[in-house]
Amino acid sequence: MRPTDFAQPLTTYACAKLQRNFRQIQRCTALLSEDEFWQRANQHSNSIGNLVVHLAGNIGQWIIGGVGRQPFERDRPAEFDRSLRLPQVEALSRLSDHTQRARAIIAGLSAAQLLEPRTIQAYRVVALTAVFHVVEHYSFHTGQIVYFTKILRNADLSAYDAAGRLIDDEHPDLP
Repeated sequence: MRPTDFAQPLTTYACAKLQRNFRQIQRCTALLSEDEFWQRANQHSNSIGNLVVHLAGNIGQWIIGGVGRQPFERDRPAEFDRSLRLPQVEALSRLSDHTQRARAIIAGLSAAQLLEPRTIQAYRVVALTAVFHVVEHYSFHTGQIVYFTKILRNADLSAYDAAGRLIDDEHPDLP
């Protein structure tokens, strides 16, 4: 493998991970009422709804706007606003759209493009760093959404079988 051959495996995995996380969020939100979607565990916690809106803003700013250089406006403080009550279907649709757009951008990146500099949210990074940031950030909040849904619904939301293999995955060869 040549040093420049890293792009395709990396972008394939990043896209698969974003899609897996989105599907896990869909599984969770399908179990929740509108009130549960916007419920906060306490004054220091965000609701699942706020996390969904926040993920859409983050992926939009970092990948769609930052890496993809497409116009994107974000009001980050509003993503955590306690009075925000978009309909659950609208918030999830926004996240779905942004995730799919970001996956298309990431999938099209070459090794050279992954190493191009960007300034995103006042950080000077290369596109590769932005992709890693978004995948890690998306995974972190997906875990919070799964955990809070388990608390609210006492539901088994495991994505893995007893052997630690992903269940119902379109990329069974990727961890």
